[in-house]
Amino acid sequence: MILPTPRQDRQGQCMGKAGRTGFFGRFVRDRRGSTALEFAMLAIPFALLVFAILESCISFAGQEVMANATDDVARQLRTGQIRKANVTEASIKQMICSRLEVMVAKNCPGLLVDLREFPTFADAASAGFNIQNGDIVLTGTSSTTFTVAPGLAETKNMLRVFYKWPVMTDFMAKSMANLKDGNTLHFASATWQNEPFDN
Repeated sequence: MILPTPRQDRQGQCMGKAGRTGFFGRFVRDRRGSTALEFAMLAIPFALLVFAILESCISFAGQEVMANATDDVARQLRTGQIRKANVTEASIKQMICSRLEVMVAKNCPGLLVDLREFPTFADAASAGFNIQNGDIVLTGTSSTTFTVAPGLAETKNMLRVFYKWPVMTDFMAKSMANLKDGNTLHFASATWQNEPFDN
């Protein structure tokens, strides 16, 4: 058996190192997997952006549907199509909910309605609300509880509609939610003077 000379050992070690260096060098220089790596790096931010756009668009559409429903109910009250004797909290909620159900869960959980008569438009303008500890608190009125009490012909009225819109994507809840349970507030209002219809 012929033993390798020290020179041959050194050459073998050099060749082994060169082979390893060549492998890693080829790996670094190889661009065939770059697309997959770039996609993996961008997939999560892209998905977050898509979900944020969808969440915002659906929320905006729900707000617009609620605003249209509020205007429609206010018009019927203003023209006397709906009379004070026939107005209850349940009936007003049902009228709004029937239009809103295209965007929200059945029976509109989280829907709140405030309808009341005011002596002047200035008094109506002073009515507002705050969000305190995740709850809606009415301000600027003698009664801070939600009321449904419309006026008769030629009276001034205000309809305020609140909906606790659920934020569907968890990562958006921190930036969008301003109510309890990860909900955000949708709000619509209408102020008018009733026409001189027969009471």
